Amino acid sequence: MAITTTRYFNDGWLFHLFALDANPGAEKPDFADENWSAVEIPHDWLIQDTAHLYASGEGWYRKHFAAPEEGERFFLRFDGVYMDTAVYVNGREAARCPYGYSTFTADITRLLCAGENVVSVRVRHESPNTRWYSGAGIFRNVHLITAPALHVPAEGLYIHTSGTDGRISVQAEVQNFKTEADHACLQLAVYSPDGQIVASTEQALSLPAGQTVSASAQMAVSSPLLWDLDMPNIYRLRAELVRDGAAVDVAESVFGFKDAVFDPDKGFWLNGRPVKLHGVCMHHDLGSLGAAFNPYALERQMRIMKEMGVNAIRTSHNPPAPELMDICDRMGLLVVSEAFDMWERAKTGKDYARFFKEWAHTDVTRWVRRDRNHPSLLMWSIGNEIYDTHVSPHGREIAENLKAWVRESDPLENGMVTVGSNYMRWENAQKTAEILDCVGYNYAEDLYDGHHAQYPGWRIYGSETASAVRSRGIYHFPADASILTHPDQQCSSLDNSVVSWGSSAVHAWTEDRNRPFVGGQFIWTGFDYIGEPTPYNTKNSYFGIVDTAGFPKDIYYFYQSAWTGKPMLHLFPYWDWNEGQEIPVTIYTNAPKTELFLNGRSLGTQEIDHAAGDRPFAQFTVPYEKGVLTARGYDANGNLIAEARRSSFGNPAAIILSPEQERIPADGRALAFVAISMQDADGEPVENARNRVSVSVTGAGRLVGLDNGDSTDYDSYKGTSRRLFSGKLLAVIQSNGTAGEICLRVSSEGLPDAEIRLYAEPAVIPEGISVVCTPPVENGYSEIPVRRVELSFEKGSATLTPDAPDAVVCAKFLPANSSYRELTWRAVMDAGEDTYIAVLEPEGDRVRVCGRGDGHFRLQACCNNGSAFPQLMADREFTITGMGEATRNPYEKINAVGYSAASQPFGFESGGCLSCPDNSYVVYSMLDFGENGCGPEMTIYTGNNADHPQEVEIWEGTPDQDGRKIMVFEAPSDGGWNSANPYRCVLPENLQGIKTLSFVFKKWMIFGGFSFTPAASRALQQNAAADCRAVYGDDYRMEERDGRRIVAGIGNNVVLTFKDFDFGTEGVDQVTVRGWTPNPLNTIQLRCERETGQEISLLEFTGTEAMTEQTFAIRPISGKCTIHFVFLPGSAFDFDWFRFS
Repeated sequence: MAITTTRYFNDGWLFHLFALDANPGAEKPDFADENWSAVEIPHDWLIQDTAHLYASGEGWYRKHFAAPEEGERFFLRFDGVYMDTAVYVNGREAARCPYGYSTFTADITRLLCAGENVVSVRVRHESPNTRWYSGAGIFRNVHLITAPALHVPAEGLYIHTSGTDGRISVQAEVQNFKTEADHACLQLAVYSPDGQIVASTEQALSLPAGQTVSASAQMAVSSPLLWDLDMPNIYRLRAELVRDGAAVDVAESVFGFKDAVFDPDKGFWLNGRPVKLHGVCMHHDLGSLGAAFNPYALERQMRIMKEMGVNAIRTSHNPPAPELMDICDRMGLLVVSEAFDMWERAKTGKDYARFFKEWAHTDVTRWVRRDRNHPSLLMWSIGNEIYDTHVSPHGREIAENLKAWVRESDPLENGMVTVGSNYMRWENAQKTAEILDCVGYNYAEDLYDGHHAQYPGWRIYGSETASAVRSRGIYHFPADASILTHPDQQCSSLDNSVVSWGSSAVHAWTEDRNRPFVGGQFIWTGFDYIGEPTPYNTKNSYFGIVDTAGFPKDIYYFYQSAWTGKPMLHLFPYWDWNEGQEIPVTIYTNAPKTELFLNGRSLGTQEIDHAAGDRPFAQFTVPYEKGVLTARGYDANGNLIAEARRSSFGNPAAIILSPEQERIPADGRALAFVAISMQDADGEPVENARNRVSVSVTGAGRLVGLDNGDSTDYDSYKGTSRRLFSGKLLAVIQSNGTAGEICLRVSSEGLPDAEIRLYAEPAVIPEGISVVCTPPVENGYSEIPVRRVELSFEKGSATLTPDAPDAVVCAKFLPANSSYRELTWRAVMDAGEDTYIAVLEPEGDRVRVCGRGDGHFRLQACCNNGSAFPQLMADREFTITGMGEATRNPYEKINAVGYSAASQPFGFESGGCLSCPDNSYVVYSMLDFGENGCGPEMTIYTGNNADHPQEVEIWEGTPDQDGRKIMVFEAPSDGGWNSANPYRCVLPENLQGIKTLSFVFKKWMIFGGFSFTPAASRALQQNAAADCRAVYGDDYRMEERDGRRIVAGIGNNVVLTFKDFDFGTEGVDQVTVRGWTPNPLNTIQLRCERETGQEISLLEFTGTEAMTEQTFAIRPISGKCTIHFVFLPGSAFDFDWFRFS
């Protein structure tokens, strides 16, 4: 009698893609499949075509196989099939599984026949079914399980250890598939990490016919080796079912000893010591491999995260491949395993919400039973950003059911139950949180302190934080200007691109660090992932700390400096700019002191307070000059412990191939990852190279992926040609199942070819694995892309004056023989908007820059580089002095520090404020109030630390030059000593045309600035949604309807922004929205943003058959602010107009 065996069932599969509902009859055994394509399993049929990554279709897989000769029971286990799957054996249905991320098993014993059998799998991918790229097909492994009639299923072993004292509780299921009762002895043995038996027990079992018996046992291990982050000791339980002295079945499971405790006041503790969860969220795709699972690729991702200092993974937002748990067990990574992104209320039209009521219990059981013994398991997350928990009390009822279903399979709480919620500000979500073991906050760090006081028993952690966006190697200046979108559809790597609901990496980290009661945080995200390309409509996300190719972005090293102790230092950006251009040079290091050198001369030192500082890094502003930039890190005693350099570089002269592995096993699945980069003639890396390369692989390997991490690049992941992005491209090479040499050859226009040789070492190909060598897509063509636009002065300089009112700037394309020459010039403010103080007269690769008013701006040269939009942006800062001020807009806030003249030197405070001494004044000229003039009110920003109100006089002109006093404002006593608060005051007259105003302070005060309201504010008028100042998000379109433009098809994470709304002193407390949604309810966040923070109101728009106007009560809004309409995941909305009242 053979014991249970499990082998891969990935070989010999055929595939064909049909239209949805084609009903080809492919489940029938005699269906003609001879023209179908052979494919490797795991398989993702969508990743081949980057232009159609979300196409709907019905995929069918078929496999012909002979019935196993040994065994009495036969099962097929699918680790994951995306999605809505039906399995047929010999034409009869064996299993269904709608949820694409669930592992499920089909009992095929009674469906087999002698001789040839056929298994058919139908997969329905109906888009949209998720908010990210899911892939489609049998994207995880398939296994054939043969078992005896007396059977111990592996997932029937449940192991619980009591902290660190060595006690073990075991529950073991034994199945008797016979038609008569039987008996056996269950023998349990515990094996230590080095393979020694350290505990054992046995018990006799009576096994009724056709039933499953559960046996319980208590065991103990003396002085167990603990599973910990740096010493992940793994034990193994072996269960043998013995009958008449012979083993009739065997099952095994890993487990470990650890003491994981969440304390409401002290945070998370592991094995008796406090540990912050340094976590990241991870989606399941593997970059150029798509969703098709590969253990080598996943282990690489986890290794890169571990080296950054990560100690925890959140499997957002679905159960992971089972191998992830194995890898995390071995690496010492804790896991928050997540089940669902939606419950009963959908986020996309064809997602799992369609099946939730019927299938959730089954899928929870499958999820928990599979992974409950893993020592890496920390929490079961039953949902992410679940609208049900907010919209009604029914959400709590669902949560109670889900938690109960988790506890059915994990009654001894190997994992704590949690959710990740972005609704924690509101009552229903808080009531749901009351029943959870741990409470996860998504982007709500500002609630930590208040909720810790209000709910002292809650165990709080950041389930999803930051959401800063960045593109590897892209730098948008200045570093202190937070700008989200740019013409190049990239995001800056200077930690100055943040979405409206998120925060910078540094802010999210300090919010967590400063609160011991918070268990830690999970950054969104560890890797970029395909889909959800906020804030653009490109291919993959920008949220990652590492790009899709596995190349770390600069922020990776910030986290490494905060989360690791081994001395390290990272210096950026690269050193190739315009002569004299001011560059913000940043150093991430865990050293307490740094020093920066340029061409051997010291530019100064900076100390870093990692424990309590708000800026845990060093930054220098350095005028660019060609040469070598060097940074050094010193310990507390002044000893050098880390060093890094950046050198200027020229054009590419050589292709460099850098393999992560030189030898791989010839098992048909192993991967070698090779970075392709460029060096100049001096051997320096060309860090902004964009060369197009062609790649060929011959011998014992095959090319299975090319990836550069660029979200705007739609070249095929499966092609033979691609551009470098920010100097790098990854080639993924896979074993083809034969041993021998692998030759990788790379060519690029105008450069010598490069070649390296790897080796596939002899290895056994596991049974049930086949190799299908699909030729890559031949997509190469000849081009030499521009890597940089160099700006230099043909006439004048970056300082414009009345004597030198203009300058001529020339653009030089590098390399000189590049294929593209188109150029667009702009003069912009730091925020990226066109400036009013300069005009441009472009002529080809030259531009005349003319000053018209004093101030600072940036000249920007944009090159499309063969694309439909700019791919390169070169800029240069300019200063205009002596020309007088250009007119200024008094209807936008004028910061106090932007004064034209002052009675005496003033001290600068944070937020653009001034510290104004007794009997002082400050002057603002060239304020253009326009023909209609201002409204009856203005906003003045003051901070008054005195215990009584203090007067501020407002003058037209200046007090000592025939000025005229307009009014006196009494600044309230508000305790402000280094910041200012906004206050409204009534003007006695209408100001028109161009004016000069002065503010006179009799006593010391903080002055933050001022603004006026136009005579007719559009804040109280009907505003078309399409007239928004900015819009970004995953899915929307502008379209004409009934003679006017609307914003239609609004989907996940879309934000519409309206700036400079002034609601006056009376304010508003209602908003009317005209729109339409097919959802029963569509929640819209109305965010009122001021410098002091944001206020949020929820608009629950009810679905109707046609466009309707619906009025909502909102939190009162007064004064000047920016309005955002934020559409959450699951939205489907057409937006016509809105009106406040």
